[in-house]
Amino acid sequence: MLVQGSLEFRIRHKCATARGRVGEIRTPHGSFDTPVFMPVGTQGSVKSLSPEDLDDAGVRIILANTYHLYLRPGHGLIKRLRGLHGFMNWPRPILTDSGGFQVYSLAGLRKISEKGVTFQSHLDGSKHFIGPEEAMEIQESLGADIIMAFDECVPYPADYDYVLNSVKVTSLWARRCIEKKKNSDQALFGIIQGGMFSDLREKSAKDLTKMDFEGYAIGGLSVGEDRETRDRVIRDTRDFIPDDKPVYLMGVGAPEDLVEGVMSGVDMFDCVMPTRNARNGTLFTATGRVNIKNARYADDEKPIEEGCQCYACSHFSRAYLRHLFMAKELLAYRLNTIHNIYYYVHLMEEMRRAIEEDRFDIYRRDFYDHQEKNSYLSD
Repeated sequence: MLVQGSLEFRIRHKCATARGRVGEIRTPHGSFDTPVFMPVGTQGSVKSLSPEDLDDAGVRIILANTYHLYLRPGHGLIKRLRGLHGFMNWPRPILTDSGGFQVYSLAGLRKISEKGVTFQSHLDGSKHFIGPEEAMEIQESLGADIIMAFDECVPYPADYDYVLNSVKVTSLWARRCIEKKKNSDQALFGIIQGGMFSDLREKSAKDLTKMDFEGYAIGGLSVGEDRETRDRVIRDTRDFIPDDKPVYLMGVGAPEDLVEGVMSGVDMFDCVMPTRNARNGTLFTATGRVNIKNARYADDEKPIEEGCQCYACSHFSRAYLRHLFMAKELLAYRLNTIHNIYYYVHLMEEMRRAIEEDRFDIYRRDFYDHQEKNSYLSD
């Protein structure tokens, strides 16, 4: 068991057939079991869902975005309105990212130095600066239970010297985040970078683990690399993270990515994939993806997935959901998102159960068998 600051991490079971483990993380706003998927609430809202929808789907922790909330409505206002928990009426744990990935995505609108990043707002072009100290101040104002150190996410592809310098900057910023952090009720995670270079991943991990963060994130992925490279980087990086600390894989979230991540010993995941796909009419099931726009569902009386207990599957047919989507009714986005979030939450439950029963290797094989037999990704 790890008890450090405001976070308690307890490993309940390690799988005998894979590196996966089942654990529990306790925070000031409650606990959640791991491995866990965190829906993304970029601007203090998981798009189209209420806090009650999330709770009913089994969600126990969400992620919010530091960069977006800093720009609008502002961290000072959120602090005055009882922090992010009170502002969005979400009583359970919240994790905020550092804003590093969003700043990275601004490309030509930002300039990086050892001090931090100067950038232009994507909203109105106004000029801003965020460094490690500002990232800590913003996240402490938001009041999240788990906050992230400010880091530099490198593009893909990137040459070795560029990534090496990025690793050095990320380590420098991580130390400054530790020095600036004041709120003992928040747990601070370090973010390991290093691009696709195994030796630089090792260097970044060793630099950060010496600082003894309360958890560690694997960052800098889902930036254009192929899946084989991504899986290799995850495995390589995981080898250098202490087993007694929670491990968070940032922004990687196709169902198969979650399975591979859990097999490698990852505890926490987030991604916009379930919510974004829902709004585009793509629904996840145990036998593959359903494109609800497809004409074959126009008179289909079945639910999205037989046996699914989510609100959408319990009350509505594929035909109705297709009708809503094609008519651009707002209810379509809510019902689709409820189903996809439920699927992700219960996928993690299934994996936790498989780990506890020491059959994760069998679970993984069956997962891919079901997908292949039902033409996964082809609908």
